[in-house]
Amino acid sequence: MKNKVLFLTLRIFSATGGIEKVCRIAGKALYELGLQYGGRVKIHSMYGLKDNADGNKYFPQSLFTGFGGRKIRYIFKSIREGRKSRVVILSHANLLLPGGLIKFFKPSVKLVLLAHGIEVWRPFSAWKRYMLSKCDLVLPVSHFTKEKMKSLYNLPEERFSVLNNCVDPFLELPLQKEKNERLLTRYGLNAEHPILLTVSRMSATERAKGYDKVLESLPELMKIFPLLRYLVVGRYDVEEKLRLDNTIKELGLQDIVVFTGFITDKELAAHFNLADIFVMPSEKEGFGIVFIEAMFYGKPVIAGNMDGSEDALCNGEMGLLVDPENKNELVMAIKNMLENKAAYIPDQKKLIGHFGYTGYKEKLHEMINVF
Repeated sequence: MKNKVLFLTLRIFSATGGIEKVCRIAGKALYELGLQYGGRVKIHSMYGLKDNADGNKYFPQSLFTGFGGRKIRYIFKSIREGRKSRVVILSHANLLLPGGLIKFFKPSVKLVLLAHGIEVWRPFSAWKRYMLSKCDLVLPVSHFTKEKMKSLYNLPEERFSVLNNCVDPFLELPLQKEKNERLLTRYGLNAEHPILLTVSRMSATERAKGYDKVLESLPELMKIFPLLRYLVVGRYDVEEKLRLDNTIKELGLQDIVVFTGFITDKELAAHFNLADIFVMPSEKEGFGIVFIEAMFYGKPVIAGNMDGSEDALCNGEMGLLVDPENKNELVMAIKNMLENKAAYIPDQKKLIGHFGYTGYKEKLHEMINVF
């Protein structure tokens, strides 16, 4: 049987970012659709190694080929598989070259691009723009990303179909409803502390996640909530950590802010469970899987209103959207949530209705229209 779908990726299991998470879930959905409707799926990972997929929960290892960074081999093998496929899905704009070459050798193939956010918000070079024009369908993760691409690349409306990210079907709610005493002790916290949480990578080259804005709001909030603490989960580079430490010292927040560093997926639920509010007033979020994860864990959410976060919060139906540049607006949003947290607990039924895996798989099936 000829392959019906070839899914080209950069990384899936060899990194822990949001795009890799999207790829794992999309790979699972494509595999299950192939079983359900008849057809095969092949998944190529440019930087992954074959054993990266061993024992994974998303799809059989036999579907996966890792090329270990051997780009030329990846391109040639992908062209060969692509010529046997009806649909080729590109997980990232950096894969437009192999996608365009496949389209050149087999014009009838349906070429689909997943568009996440910042990687498509900047103008492409001429050759990349040409390759983009060869895509039959673009699946932006948010309406914000769609509108950005329409204005930048002059693509017609019918070339787009928004496919929001979904909650990972393997996420599990923490067994313990109370805050984990072991983690509280690890971070010098206790059950009396109202805790704000941000989960984000912190990098000197990417400072738009909004944790700075939260830091700046804390002195004002501490006047009302003297026991307030801010937990920031995620890996950081040395330069950014030094800058943040200096900011914290200037604001007198040394005993208020806790950086956990990188934590494993296994501990993620317990860390979310420590929080009273999840807050990340970002300005350059393509969608923000972390928002729907926070809501899955039952946390009230505050996000920015200047990017794809609006889709994740259903334009404010599922949480509070604030102007990231307006400190008073952020302070008031946090104050209102802390004083009436129960009113902002997300509706789980509505969350799954919008961002459940089953609905995501059905939308993907309708959009690629291959199985």
